[in-house]
Amino acid sequence: MPNSGFYLAGTKLSVRKGLFLALLMLFVLAGLFACSDRSSSADNPPEPQQKTDLGVVTIAAVGDSLTAGYGVDEAQAYPALLEKRLLEDGYFIRVVNAGISGETSSGVLSRIEWVIGSLKPEVVILETGANDGLRGVDPTLVQENIDRVVTILRENGIAVLLVGMRMPPNLGRDYTTRFADIYKKIAHKHGIPLMPFFLKSVAGDRRYILPDGIHPNADGYALILDDIYPYVLEVMKQ
Repeated sequence: MPNSGFYLAGTKLSVRKGLFLALLMLFVLAGLFACSDRSSSADNPPEPQQKTDLGVVTIAAVGDSLTAGYGVDEAQAYPALLEKRLLEDGYFIRVVNAGISGETSSGVLSRIEWVIGSLKPEVVILETGANDGLRGVDPTLVQENIDRVVTILRENGIAVLLVGMRMPPNLGRDYTTRFADIYKKIAHKHGIPLMPFFLKSVAGDRRYILPDGIHPNADGYALILDDIYPYVLEVMKQ
């Protein structure tokens, strides 16, 4: 029996010693991990989270082939370039390319509710009317369509940047003048920013347009980005 008692007592002592050693090891390991974490943080500090008072917003670039990026890779069209520039400047903003090649102002009007419901944008860049003009559509109808689109967007609390278009002179002075006035009148009526002419820096310059003589190439879209960027910042701040 004494031997048995000594064995039990020894077992208890051994258990206590084992627990003590285990706890000591845990403290040592915890200290090592803490030092490692501090060293890692010092060597590789986390990237600063740049935030702005504008918050995170979605911009929908609505338009025709000029927005869609006909003839170039989607990453070279202005919506993709715009998102990249905004992110580089510290704005957490998503830009969705909602352009459809061949679309007219009537087409935009027919799908604007879908754009609002599906994309839920806070800002819309509206570029439309070029295909109407090239087809000789009455400027009055084009104006009515675009005006209605802007009205719907504003009624839904969406900020709008209107992008103007111009027609080539071979359509006649009367038509080209009436067409250019569409965008000025709508912008004035709704009090929204207007980029007067989307193709200002590339129209007629073969260095920046595709062989079709209409659509921008990759270099052309880079120039368009520079032109449109200040207007985008303006409409976001509104």
